[in-house]
Amino acid sequence: MRTSFTSRSMRWFGFIFALAATMIWSGNFIVARGLNEIIQPATLALLRWTVACLALLPLAGLNTWKDMSVIRENLGYLLPTAFMGITVFNTLIYVAAHTSTALNLSLIATSTPIFIIIFARIFLGEPITTARIAGLFLALFGVVLLITRGDFSVLLKLSIASGDLWMVLAAIIFGGYSILIRKKPPQISQGTFLMSTFLLGLAMLLPWAVLEISVCGFPALSLDVVGSVLYIGLGASLISFFLWTKAVAIVGPSTAGLIYYSLPLFSGLGAFVILGEPIGWVHGVSGLLIFGGIIIATRK
Repeated sequence: MRTSFTSRSMRWFGFIFALAATMIWSGNFIVARGLNEIIQPATLALLRWTVACLALLPLAGLNTWKDMSVIRENLGYLLPTAFMGITVFNTLIYVAAHTSTALNLSLIATSTPIFIIIFARIFLGEPITTARIAGLFLALFGVVLLITRGDFSVLLKLSIASGDLWMVLAAIIFGGYSILIRKKPPQISQGTFLMSTFLLGLAMLLPWAVLEISVCGFPALSLDVVGSVLYIGLGASLISFFLWTKAVAIVGPSTAGLIYYSLPLFSGLGAFVILGEPIGWVHGVSGLLIFGGIIIATRK
């Protein structure tokens, strides 16, 4: 009986971790919207992950050094994981934002949980149940309702830009990254995993950023820019990736992916608090549909 209670408690922790990570990531989209015109994509990613590495170093640096033999033994796993999750995923979002509209990016981002569920079925053997499909489509409908503000006719006016294709690739890559962190070797601790993937991902990002800076120059770092970089470096990188890794380990990538559907809802709330954007009936109905879909898809 106690084992069953403990299992249920851990599952709730998994939900909370995934929800908290998604909530912090929603702020990343708001911050990145303003930074994209000031800082080039790879340069922004370089600053972001440098901040994350420096913040994590006092917490996990010593253990990571002690685990160096374990890291070397598992480089075949850590390198692709770092490349997908750290080097490429967020950088592609910043690249996409230069040529795509906010509406297109938001709509394409909703494909991420679908890719996670498909990959989890192929590589982990997770079942795709009727409840999961029903919940997925209910949440997806809520997201589209929110993004279009109830006017579905705007979907007919969408045009495809190069940024849309980059965003699709980013969604696919994050789906693959979520599967890889579920397959994390047990001998790699949480702190060592984050520290090693952050450093490896940053090292692989460096040539891209150096080339970009040599062409476009280094951005001017005002107080607003520094504050924004600290937010995405500490919150959207260090804290969110820690929470997401824990959530995937507890509830699996498919369930965590469905909770990711709440991201645009939190973005709307953040825009209301930070930018003063209005909230209407669409937000309430969308919230009910999104969280209702998540509950239906994830209930045991």
